[in-house]
Amino acid sequence: MSATILPLRPRHDAGPSLTPMLELCGGDLGEVNRVILDRMQSPVALIPELAGHLIAGGGKRLRPMLTLACARLLDYGGQRHHRLAASVEFIHTATLLHDDVVDGSDLRRGKSTANTIWGNPASVLVGDFLFSRSFELMVEDGSLRVLRILSGASAVIAEGEVAQLTAQRNVDTSEDRYLEIITAKTAVLFAAACQIAAVVAERPPAVEAALEAYGRNLGIAFQLVDDAIDYVSDAATMGKDAGDDFRDGKVTLPVILAFARGNDAERRFWRDAMLGRAAGDEELVHARQLLASSGAIADTLARARHYGTRAADALAGFPANPAKAALLEAVEFAISRAY
Repeated sequence: MSATILPLRPRHDAGPSLTPMLELCGGDLGEVNRVILDRMQSPVALIPELAGHLIAGGGKRLRPMLTLACARLLDYGGQRHHRLAASVEFIHTATLLHDDVVDGSDLRRGKSTANTIWGNPASVLVGDFLFSRSFELMVEDGSLRVLRILSGASAVIAEGEVAQLTAQRNVDTSEDRYLEIITAKTAVLFAAACQIAAVVAERPPAVEAALEAYGRNLGIAFQLVDDAIDYVSDAATMGKDAGDDFRDGKVTLPVILAFARGNDAERRFWRDAMLGRAAGDEELVHARQLLASSGAIADTLARARHYGTRAADALAGFPANPAKAALLEAVEFAISRAY
């Protein structure tokens, strides 16, 4: 598909949002939620209780909405995408449960994490249950192509999480390596959520590739903004504790850039901070000062906008319609969360 670069322009009204996508997909999303509620049930009462705590916890449902919106973009008139969008959400929710255990997180979307309420073993096992449910839905769809895309994404996500764990506290992590990690742990599921819409709509490989590129670049932009706002936002806005990445020794792109640009003293600070030797509130204030003075936050957001533009560019070959407009606004929303 031919494409041209579409610059993303800042909005000066109420700002970009997911409202157009919600309005576009509202009826379909209701069907997806019904599948989710049905498939998270179990005679083991703790499973729906714990899963429901996170699933009903105010998430944007962005990934399943991408499946629904991409299906609308392609004028798909069937119902297969409802179960597959639910499968995507189960994969995402399972990874959140596992992530919170690995990170020792206390807050998720402004609420206590499942692991702080029910403990780590229960959170891990319910995450496994949700992964199993997602695979049941894939198999029921009957498409080997869909199964290959979503199962492959699940494997890559797990690899990305392990890669992030091995890079934790290592300030010598390169920018290229970090982009590989966030592509695996975040962007691959965005990409798969979009790509499967082309499969169920029986569109050619070029359309699959375009939607995969849209989702992958959107996912990278989304994660880069997350990296930045961990240092510039607050708990009330983010729904998690501010500075969690800093305290956990997560070497995200802002840290990579600030470390590379720092003098000897500043590099020693970052090494000590990432190793947990100096990661208190005072050090977080100093870290924020270094990130600002080095331009690390601004450049992280500039990179996010670059990938957002690439996501928009991937849709250039599709005709203008409400679905395309909603998908483009989702890109601007992903970037604007930082402002």
